[in-house]
Amino acid sequence: MDLPPPGIDRIRNFSIIAHIDHGKSTLSDRILEVTGAVQSRDMRAQYLDSMDLERERGITIKAQNVRVEWRGHVFHLIDTPGHVDFGYEVSRSLAACEGVVLVVDAAQGIEAQTLANCYLALENDLEIVACLNKIDLPAADPDRYAMEIETVLGIPAEDILRISAKTGEGVPELLDAIAERIPPPTGSVEEPLRALIFDSQFDQYRGVVSSIRVVDGTLTSGSRLQFMQAQATHEALEIGVRRPAPTPVTSLGPGEVGYLIAGIKDVGDARSGETVTTTPRGATTALEGYRDPKPMVFSGLFPIDGDDFEDLRDSLAKLKLNDASVTYTPESSGALGFGFRCGFLGLLHMEIVKERLEREFGLALIATAPSVEYRVTRTDGHVEVIDNPSDLPPVQQVDFIEEPVFKVSIITPTNYTGALMELCQSRRGEMKRMEYLSPERVELNYEIPLAEVVVDFFDQLKSRSQGYASLDYELAGYQRSNLVRVDLLLNGQPADAFSTIVHRDNAESYGRRMCEKLRELIPRQMFDVPIQAAIGGKVIARETVKAKRKDVLAKCYGGDITRKRKLLEKQKEGKKKMKAIGRVEVPGDVFISALKLDD
Repeated sequence: MDLPPPGIDRIRNFSIIAHIDHGKSTLSDRILEVTGAVQSRDMRAQYLDSMDLERERGITIKAQNVRVEWRGHVFHLIDTPGHVDFGYEVSRSLAACEGVVLVVDAAQGIEAQTLANCYLALENDLEIVACLNKIDLPAADPDRYAMEIETVLGIPAEDILRISAKTGEGVPELLDAIAERIPPPTGSVEEPLRALIFDSQFDQYRGVVSSIRVVDGTLTSGSRLQFMQAQATHEALEIGVRRPAPTPVTSLGPGEVGYLIAGIKDVGDARSGETVTTTPRGATTALEGYRDPKPMVFSGLFPIDGDDFEDLRDSLAKLKLNDASVTYTPESSGALGFGFRCGFLGLLHMEIVKERLEREFGLALIATAPSVEYRVTRTDGHVEVIDNPSDLPPVQQVDFIEEPVFKVSIITPTNYTGALMELCQSRRGEMKRMEYLSPERVELNYEIPLAEVVVDFFDQLKSRSQGYASLDYELAGYQRSNLVRVDLLLNGQPADAFSTIVHRDNAESYGRRMCEKLRELIPRQMFDVPIQAAIGGKVIARETVKAKRKDVLAKCYGGDITRKRKLLEKQKEGKKKMKAIGRVEVPGDVFISALKLDD
């Protein structure tokens, strides 16, 4: 079915942004229903969330776009994730829009991600349409939170719409406000084609399917296309729009959003941020594209079956097409074999990527303990950046180590302030600012080392505030710290998968906990296995896995004690010899269990 191209002044491109769980996906569902894009009988919750993982966890992981029509206007709507780890998805979505709908929960008010996403929209110079959602809840207080939004964000309280995405109340008025307040896109039909790829995914049968926003010119089906950064030429086999089912069209004009299939099998040709033009007589200057995201958390991913290494490489390449924020480089480990050192935007991001690799590509993986990127200055003045603890030079060659520091913003009800300040101080945090948003809510600003944030800071924050506190963070730079590498030795041999960099004050307790955990997990061998935690050559903790022993005295019914001692000494010699040549076999599940240190 072909669609007549809309006039550019009738197009509205916008994203829905909010804190996690404030109702973005529910609002998307209602918009699809109100505009008639999806029939009521076909409707399901989280309609745009296509992954099983998103449905199970109730969160949006990938931004999704859809085209709907409302009172003579064409809306291109992008539903974005709310969790701070997926902020890169939000920033990419905003580059394809002229405005945003900012959703705030009428029972909770402004949260940390609300502020972060709002500032992101202002940086992109986008028009903001604010609305208070969940007004049907008994705890909702829209008047109070409208005043809070006016105070904190400067949006007039009378311009803030009141809606219930669950019941549909106020949604038609919101759509009218979008048509009225968000400006139409700019662009010229006469200019050569320039279109921006803002997302891609790999289809096993059709190759790369790219989500595309046309900026200038017209993209027509069957035309020859030049991918400007990849320097590759392909033919447009199919172009179309998502309504939300993919619907082929013959052309897309300026300001329109759709998808492009060009039979691309090499995933490197259609990365996010790529500019597409026609060939010949195409555009000469590429669009700005996106800044590459900076990974915050690093972890090794190793296949449990060593034969899956090449499959893991292909799977990571296909996943990176869909999630450009993942980085990976090959690495090898004495304990785990060959794998990849991967960079992630946060701990939830790391968990989601590992689960997607296992589900979508059928792999069985082990992930090593998460670490962050350190700057090491050697005694000769040379500076190195390392993200793998086993790459840290020997202690005598290190002058000092710098670690990344996060600016953390926490918004919490005032009665949890003490518990959260104690949490931040226990994580080596330094308070920068404390500001009351209202008599009941306070914003805390801390600088905390990233290594202290990545492991379980978010879980602790939620449990200490009974789920009411919200968190946003960004990188603030590097600071000098007293850091050491703790190595775990099994029978005198270092197990590199367990090495980690910690603050010297915490090294001993970390080493002791790790040794105790490994003593429980490592199966007994035919000889005693010492488990030691060491900093350089100094052992700071030790546990022993006792040997399996045969009862060699069973045949001694009596006689002199020297007979028994002779047999025991003979056994002892055998154990000593075994220990000298023996190798400790560590099953894969021991690594998985031991790296979940604080369960």
